[in-house]
Amino acid sequence: MTETKTPVDKTALRDAASVIVLRRDADDAPRVLMGQRGAGAAFMPSKYVFPGGALDADDWQVPLAAPLPQPDAARLEEDAPHGIAGALAAAALRELWEETGLILGQRAGWPGSVPTDWQGFANLGFAPSAADLRFVFRAITPPGRPRRFDARFFLIDAGAIHGDLDDFSRACDELSHLHWVPLPEARALNLPFITEVVLAEIAALITTRHARGAPHSVPFFDNRGPRSEFRRIGL
Repeated sequence: MTETKTPVDKTALRDAASVIVLRRDADDAPRVLMGQRGAGAAFMPSKYVFPGGALDADDWQVPLAAPLPQPDAARLEEDAPHGIAGALAAAALRELWEETGLILGQRAGWPGSVPTDWQGFANLGFAPSAADLRFVFRAITPPGRPRRFDARFFLIDAGAIHGDLDDFSRACDELSHLHWVPLPEARALNLPFITEVVLAEIAALITTRHARGAPHSVPFFDNRGPRSEFRRIGL
């Protein structure tokens, strides 16, 4: 008998992961990787965003070649289901692969069968690694939107990516106009409000000594209740 998957309620609040890839290989301003969502998308149509998407059930089972750094994992599990840190890391790496074709992983074989979403990744000889992910932001979409996400944002230094940083030939078609945007210019794009806030946070973060490590604390825009609340995880 063929197993039937339960349909996903896309109007419910769902866990999600987004990836900010920061490139600092030139004398010019640091750049971030962004793409544009389709005009017909139900969520944030025509907006420029970071690669990312909802957590899949299979993400909980993805074997990571290297785990998240402990401070990041602990903060991800604060006010969240136990064990979700690894699943969110897997989701971030999967979305980066699917939407850009870029690889963050280690040269290694998969222990057991390879999930469909990861087949191309594994065929290139890699297993996903979370060692270079840094948890830097969390935001919950306010009520009343067609899609709502409890999104965690991860910062990645582009130097950890394998292969050509300008080759997006393996990307799916979910994001168009993928390109590296100078950080000072990114906020002039057609952005969701929360993306503007994240960009400002990243600009401040990379000027500190914590640019390549865990920040002192992680901003959290919590819109689960009737009123928006802002707090910081890790204080």
